[in-house]
Amino acid sequence: MKLTRRVKESFSVIGKEGSTRQGEGFIQKLWAEANGGFGEVQTLAKTKEDGSLAGIWGAMTDFSRSFAPWEENFTQGLYLAGIECEDGAEAPEGWSKWTLPGFEYLVAEAAGPEAFQEALRYMEGAGLALAGAAQDFTDPADGKSQQWFPIRKL
Repeated sequence: MKLTRRVKESFSVIGKEGSTRQGEGFIQKLWAEANGGFGEVQTLAKTKEDGSLAGIWGAMTDFSRSFAPWEENFTQGLYLAGIECEDGAEAPEGWSKWTLPGFEYLVAEAAGPEAFQEALRYMEGAGLALAGAAQDFTDPADGKSQQWFPIRKL
């Protein structure tokens, strides 16, 4: 597993919000809803200099919305399927906006279902602890998925 460190200042995401309390498959349903309604938020998306999207995020937080890790062994929490947006953007009706705090992250390529636990084992061995909830990121430029593990709050 390839791991790198990245610092990301506070950023905002507009998307479709759901909870593990909605049952199995809720994340896939949120993505289907977000992708189906992308036209409603496309103009709010943050873009790179070349005009491409800055990022697609599966943002996570605990139920207190403090961006702490999911509870009960990472099985209970909130999820936001969306796009990175300008901080001043307002979410249209039916959409949610989260502003995530800045962190230093350990970034892992999401290579299979074991990647999350593998990264946590690496962190434990390296004496690193989660400083917040892990985040899923997809780079629109190449479609590659990553998991971002916060190790230090900025």
